[in-house]
Formats: sequence, C-alpha cells, structure tokens
Amino acid sequence: MEAQVPPNVRVKAKKGPYRVELTAGQTIYFCDCGRSKNQPYCDGAHAGTEFGPIAFTAPETKAYFMCGCKYANIKPMCDGQHNKIEW
Repeated sequence: MEAQVPPNVRVKAKKGPYRVELTAGQTIYFCDCGRSKNQPYCDGAHAGTEFGPIAFTAPETKAYFMCGCKYANIKPMCDGQHNKIEW
C-alpha cells in the first residue's frame, strides 16, 4: 500500500486484472479502494476513506477477471482501463 495516498484517492493495486474462479451464486466483496492486503477482495482497509466494497454475485461458474487498477468503468470487472491511466 502507498502510505501517503489521501483517503479520497484509490490506490492502484495492480496493472492488470485478477483472475478469480467463482461458482454460480457465490458472492464476493470486491476491494474498490485498492488498500486491501487480500486483493481483489475487501479486507476492511477502506475504513476512513470514501470507498467501500462492491458486492458481486457470480451469475455462472467460471473465471472472472476483476479490476486490479481500481479505475475500471465496469467494476468489479476489468475493462482495460489500466492501459489508459498513469502509473
């Protein structure tokens, strides 16, 4: 985690997606702040920020590609935004 990131700014956790195997009906809580030590899952590290977890329930059993940079327009899924933002 970047120590000096203000609480109103997302931490860029990874330049690329996290591959996650989910079962149909399984709900996960995606880290939207980028501060979690258990990426891409929320671990409560957003406390004191304006961000919170994003609930996602898998519609089918398969691999999902979750946003690593935290700036995707279709969160929690990766949309390639990591290729367009400054690192």
